[in-house]
Amino acid sequence: MKILVIALSGIGDALMYTPALSLIRKHYRNSTVDALVMYKGVADIYQRTGLIDNVLYFDFLKEGIANSYTYLSALKGKYEYSINVYPSNRREYNLIQWFIGAGKRAGVDYLRQGTSNLGFLNNVRIKENDSLHNVEENILLTEKLLGFTDNEKPAMVFNIVQDDAQAAVQELTRLKIHPKDTIIGFHAGCSTLKNHTKRRWEPEKFAELGKRLIRDNNAKILLFGGPEESELKNSILERIGMPEVFIPETQNLAQSAALIKICKAFVTNDSSLMHVASSLKRNVVALIGPTNTSYIYPWQTEHTIVSLNLPCAPCFFYSPKPLTCSRTDVQYKCIKELEVEQAYQAVKKYL
Repeated sequence: MKILVIALSGIGDALMYTPALSLIRKHYRNSTVDALVMYKGVADIYQRTGLIDNVLYFDFLKEGIANSYTYLSALKGKYEYSINVYPSNRREYNLIQWFIGAGKRAGVDYLRQGTSNLGFLNNVRIKENDSLHNVEENILLTEKLLGFTDNEKPAMVFNIVQDDAQAAVQELTRLKIHPKDTIIGFHAGCSTLKNHTKRRWEPEKFAELGKRLIRDNNAKILLFGGPEESELKNSILERIGMPEVFIPETQNLAQSAALIKICKAFVTNDSSLMHVASSLKRNVVALIGPTNTSYIYPWQTEHTIVSLNLPCAPCFFYSPKPLTCSRTDVQYKCIKELEVEQAYQAVKKYL
């Protein structure tokens, strides 16, 4: 069997497919499993799982239509099975899977805008279920594609190799932090696509939370995020204004993950690093506003979801439609009115 996993939608989504990958290897040990990805962080994860034969990394956004056509043409006819990981409700992903031309092409039948995004090009489908976690949706879709049934729900897989761990130790040494200190990770960012910055807790509140954790719990705060979030991290660093807060220097996602693994707790928006922390079995404090928590709660790790649980929530579901808020009193009240005290009490129980 030759299987192609198409994981183009991002780091968190790719991670939430790794339990299904574990089941593929359990039932089809001799199959060839390749993965097509377009984010370097996803390549870092999949190359370390031990579950993928070949990681095919191609930056479709950077390379443009002509180069993408040439690249995909070389993959045509090579695979018997392919699957668009959930969620991937975009016409481009469905077109890519159809063009590669596996005989059996799996994709979720989305409840919202599935037809307009050409979901019918996939010939193996399951109906989207808003009550299921993304991991569970991916397992069910994979079972239908490959024809097996398994009651197991494995953990997510992000293996930290020795070089990653050594880089983390060296970075802590540079920052003069001892691994046994009360280290707490913050991730104040999230995707910027489709107006998703509105899902973010304000940096002022992250700063206030950081001050309190340093003052009352002798904590050391590590600020995580990609290069595109440098301004956000620096703004929190300056607002805290204390020597116990740091922006670690890392070369890739795996080195950041090795530092996250050392944290006593990880405070985060609904973001890819939330899933990284979950895969590493950290204590996760997730600040959730408009997202359906059934989809994305931290998988198989100790966690607390801090949410107002407003009657209008959740209002973010998987479709290409940009995030909007229908409230007339306070826009995005669900995240804007989450208080620092709520987050502090959630973190404190893990210290």
